[in-house]
Amino acid sequence: MATVRILRVSADCSCEYRTVQEAIDAVPLGNRIRTIIRVAPGKYKEAVYVPKTKNLITLAASCPETTIISWDNIASRIQHHQLPRVIGTGTFGCGSTIVEGEDFIAENITFENSAPQGAGQAVAIRVTADRSAFYNCRFLSWQDTLYLHHGKQYLRDCYIEGSVDFIFGNATALLEHCHIHCKSPGFITAHSRKSSQETTGYVFLRCVITGNGNTSYSYLGRPWGPFGRVVFAFSWMDACIKPAGWNNWDKCDNERTACFYEYRCSGPGSRPSDRVSWARELMDEEAEQFLAHSFVDPDPQRQWLLQRMAVRIPLSA
Repeated sequence: MATVRILRVSADCSCEYRTVQEAIDAVPLGNRIRTIIRVAPGKYKEAVYVPKTKNLITLAASCPETTIISWDNIASRIQHHQLPRVIGTGTFGCGSTIVEGEDFIAENITFENSAPQGAGQAVAIRVTADRSAFYNCRFLSWQDTLYLHHGKQYLRDCYIEGSVDFIFGNATALLEHCHIHCKSPGFITAHSRKSSQETTGYVFLRCVITGNGNTSYSYLGRPWGPFGRVVFAFSWMDACIKPAGWNNWDKCDNERTACFYEYRCSGPGSRPSDRVSWARELMDEEAEQFLAHSFVDPDPQRQWLLQRMAVRIPLSA
């Protein structure tokens, strides 16, 4: 029995499929084997949807700068011309790419929402899927770029840019060795944990934050949900980060419940003594739970993250 299925996409019609969506549509319902969709270089101007009925899909390319999935939906105007129906409304439905199938992987792909600055919520990708992983991918937009909505996700060596709340949702996500770029004044994160019983949160481990050359114009985050939880650990911060670091979303009650932490960060934007009083630096023993892959899946019997790494396919496949 085959353990891997490979499909190929090329915009110039040199492969079996011309669009990414055509290849996804060809994956069987209830898919049970790893299906690798090899995407040739090109700009694919399409809205892409990976439904709940199609798990174990990998989108793989050779270079994120030359392989781009792009669409221009905004929350107030959603059009999926090539799909049989609109996948949700508002911010939830405006993603250029929407992933709802579990065990999804992407590597060396750019996910872009090409809506212009000031257009409002313009999601590059929404991930509502458990056990998803992204390697060396780029996520481009202005507002609400990367919607890590639900499930467990791992991102490594990725580039994420935006301005307002551009990494947001209520997933459990570990972002390791990622580059976060603040294009204009705003907020990097907006985590939406609703109660202290939820184990969700975002951890940025050994990441780099850069800006546009100006100083003190961006916050590390604000709580979309009152118990929002975000950790920056061993990360370098440019001077674009405001000394206060964090924002309460104009709700003083959030200061009692939000969990905003930093741990051994550096750079001109890392100023622990100037941070708001309700965010804090972690102690060594407190930080341990956030510094390993077990944060996104503590069950040693599953080790899904290591399994995901194991199925990455060489470019010659």
